[in-house]
Amino acid sequence: MLSLVEASVYAAVGVLVLVGLNLTRQVFFQNKSEPPLVFHWIPFLGNTISYGLDPYAFFSSCRQKYGDIFTFVLLGRKTTVYLGIKGNEFILNGRLQDVNAEEVYSPLTTPVFGSDVVYDCPNSKLMEQKKFIQFGLTQRALESHVQLIEKEVLDYIKSSPNLKGPSGVVDISAAMAEITIFTAGRALQGEEVRKKLTAEFADLYHDLDKGFTPINFMLPSAPLPQNRKRDAAHGRMRAIYMDIINERRKNPSRESSDMIWNLMRCTYKDGRPVPDKEIAHMMITLLMAGQHSSSSIGSWIMLRLASQPEIIEELYQEQVSNLANDSGSLPSLQYQHLERLPLHQNVIKETLRLHSSIHSIMRKVKNPLPVPDTPYVVPTNNVLLASPVVTALSDEYFPNAARWDPHRWENHEDEGGYGDMIDYGYGTVSKGTASPYLPFGAGRHRCIGEKFAYVNLTVIVATLVRHMKFFNLDGRKDVPDTDYSSLFSGPKKPATIGWERRIPQDS
Repeated sequence: MLSLVEASVYAAVGVLVLVGLNLTRQVFFQNKSEPPLVFHWIPFLGNTISYGLDPYAFFSSCRQKYGDIFTFVLLGRKTTVYLGIKGNEFILNGRLQDVNAEEVYSPLTTPVFGSDVVYDCPNSKLMEQKKFIQFGLTQRALESHVQLIEKEVLDYIKSSPNLKGPSGVVDISAAMAEITIFTAGRALQGEEVRKKLTAEFADLYHDLDKGFTPINFMLPSAPLPQNRKRDAAHGRMRAIYMDIINERRKNPSRESSDMIWNLMRCTYKDGRPVPDKEIAHMMITLLMAGQHSSSSIGSWIMLRLASQPEIIEELYQEQVSNLANDSGSLPSLQYQHLERLPLHQNVIKETLRLHSSIHSIMRKVKNPLPVPDTPYVVPTNNVLLASPVVTALSDEYFPNAARWDPHRWENHEDEGGYGDMIDYGYGTVSKGTASPYLPFGAGRHRCIGEKFAYVNLTVIVATLVRHMKFFNLDGRKDVPDTDYSSLFSGPKKPATIGWERRIPQDS
């Protein structure tokens, strides 16, 4: 039997042999028809650590050495990155038979969202589901959401223990996580769901959220404690939604216009009504996916405003100038008010430009893909990666791009990549990839919640600055670094800022 020392020696020699073979393959056996491979020492691990610590710094470094197209190893997967507008077009508007999102994301999302929805169903079915959701995001629905959102924010300001008194400090990431889940829950999912957004629901959400950690990309079904909690939370949350649906079916006379009622009325093209289980899973998807991005961008908005309090005062004066009645007081917000608040909209646009919550969009290659105007062919089974935020952070398109400046949008013509229109099965949308600014993605998987996100965030910001002032402690002008440890990047926590009440609490 080998001694511990001998076993260690053999193991070390084995590792050195693997490293040597890996280096030999990279130096002498690269396929010239494939994009250049980013150098790495260790097989399987590849460039995972460099990419995971700071994706944008990694992309920038690789771009300087290899150009816009290169391949790196991410946990054993050859991942081909194509940066820039041409890369966005190549990947995000790739043909369905050539690039596949389901195979990349389903192992991660299905345990959290549930079966038969999103990436756990054929793309044609997903397009129908997106169409059903869009029916719940009509102009009339958006108009009705404004006062519901405003009321939720006002209730939070009055009731949160972190906002007691005339002034104080608050972890704005935690506060925005609560505010955005309350507003989206009430506006999109109805009063019953909102009433359940209490301690139990918060615990369930937390356990489900743990299913979105990087390790779940590798080991989505491993018998880990966090995965067991994730699965239990999904089952309990689905049961809550099923109870709501069952109760509504018993009392159809109480029908309203929220998303659950909308889905209960929908049928697929083959005539089948949407099963209650799928309705529950779509509700979990809306709650999880929408809340992640809204919470992240809401936190960044408030952190940026706290770093430049003069912009908060500009926002407040914009409301006073454009919305105040004859007595000088500000009325309750209405949908038609939002178009009269351009700086509010530009604050959101500019924050989305600098702080996208999703830095990488991936697709699985199904057929060898020649890259136009290059000598490269991306092999089958590689993963393609687009990063639209790279162009949004480029001085080529946005002068002094690293600076947060909402006023830049006052003279900026391109606001979202609207151009060629196409219908993927859920309504006519813009292909979008001609723009350097794609905060909601592009192609068939473009986010359909864009309009709701702007309404929700605009009302939240308008209500907060109407009633409160925010500032960095010690007068700092910086914001926290980005936390890339989660698949949805946000500010590193805790992200604490100061606040003081603009008007008396009981007014």
